[in-house]
Amino acid sequence: MVNFKDINDLTGAVIGAAIEVHRVLGPGLLESAYEECLCFELKIRDIVYKRQKDLPINYKGNNLDCGYRIDLLIEDTLIVELKSCEHLLPIHEAQVLTYLRLSKKKIGLLINFNVPVLKDGIKRLIN
Repeated sequence: MVNFKDINDLTGAVIGAAIEVHRVLGPGLLESAYEECLCFELKIRDIVYKRQKDLPINYKGNNLDCGYRIDLLIEDTLIVELKSCEHLLPIHEAQVLTYLRLSKKKIGLLINFNVPVLKDGIKRLIN
């Protein structure tokens, strides 16, 4: 396990792993393929992650499973939502912000792999 000094180091490491996946695969694949390959990159970099993490909704003091899943929860700190779509939409950002609020996490990355240059498909969101 890598010890990250701060959230910027962690987000930088995850973005670096995502860039490597995009460099090898390019755009145009299904989200599930990018998720699988990104998990491989995280594993070989000793970055701890949970995949498809359940996200219950706390409603009136009760945790209810409404089917929400976080694509990747990195180091129990960073939420990563993956997309492979033509354009990121405001609803995608709203999704990450909602996940941040529900999980009480502060930082999220929204990564769209379906772009020619990956840096153009990354958004960092703060709760």
